Amino acid sequence: MLLFTPGPTPVPEAVRVAMSAPTLHHRTPEFEAIFKEARGSLLNLFGMEEAIMLASSGTGAMEASIVNLSKGKTLTINAGKFGERFGKIVKAYNKELVELKYEWNTPASVDDVLRTLNSHKDIDSIAIQICESAGGLRHPVEEIAKAVKEFNKDIIVIADGITAVGVEKLDVSNIDALIAGSQKALMLPPGLAMIGLSSAAIDRIGNGSGYYLNLASELAKQKKNTTAYTAATTLIIGLNKIFELIEEQGGLDRLYSVTKVRSKAMLKALEAIGLKIYPNSPALAMATVIDEDSEAIRSLLKSKYGVNVAGGQDHLKGKIFRVNNMGLINTSDMLWVIDSIESALAELGRLEYSGIGARVFSQEFKLELKWY
Repeated sequence: MLLFTPGPTPVPEAVRVAMSAPTLHHRTPEFEAIFKEARGSLLNLFGMEEAIMLASSGTGAMEASIVNLSKGKTLTINAGKFGERFGKIVKAYNKELVELKYEWNTPASVDDVLRTLNSHKDIDSIAIQICESAGGLRHPVEEIAKAVKEFNKDIIVIADGITAVGVEKLDVSNIDALIAGSQKALMLPPGLAMIGLSSAAIDRIGNGSGYYLNLASELAKQKKNTTAYTAATTLIIGLNKIFELIEEQGGLDRLYSVTKVRSKAMLKALEAIGLKIYPNSPALAMATVIDEDSEAIRSLLKSKYGVNVAGGQDHLKGKIFRVNNMGLINTSDMLWVIDSIESALAELGRLEYSGIGARVFSQEFKLELKWY
């Protein structure tokens, strides 16, 4: 079965092998060396002042960011399940919340954010997804973060990059906390979350808040290449291996270039077989299709063609399907997925199969990207 959901993504065999080695104790010089290597790679990936690893899902990093960085009133951007989740976390800690809501296919606007900040001068943090994966939407986070800092440099910008880190080069010059998760572009099993931090975020954290999610205590330990509590040892070993594979294939810049071109080619291929892309501003991480036959298409893909893609949630359940574009994807696998979608449409009587989807993908891919 080809796993083509936008998280979890498939784990490469070399990574699985690396993680199958005998377990190391996390309080040893051997593991400290492994941790140091992973920490260095994460600092390079984030391009920020500091980086923290947490033994949790991405939601743990979202919660840690709110607990430690939101001291007063928080503005959240809700254009899907994960923007909604930021608001729920704020409420769970009885913090003040202001929420901007959008349709799941509509990106937030700088003007809306600035109007809200003008109406609530006591907002001290903003939490937003870079890619809202519930609908495959890309928010203009860099532009929003720049406008926020120009309005008030002391407002902390928390960006959920779980479905964006490792997908594209991000401008972090106005971002204070950048969240990532292991099960997305980094192609690891779930269970390891990461946060890149700016110097302003480090100052805001101070002595930290909470207990397990106290970023001050974690940062103090991780600067010494250990963790405050038990580390996700196997996942960190896998993290080092995935960074090694990325370097073998040309490094992060190469990964970003391939991902961008592949995304464009995939969207054009899906449109060539008559499908409609859902978000007004599609993220590079995935292709999201809105279609009345979404569940029938997904069912055929899984039962007949061995392809598992994701569906929709809440009001989009049964109305969309989402195809992954993150990580070190084999081109042959992508061609199989696109051809399988076209074949499924043919079986549903929607078109006469011609192979145009795979042809368009191949043409676009070769035109825009020079291969070794």
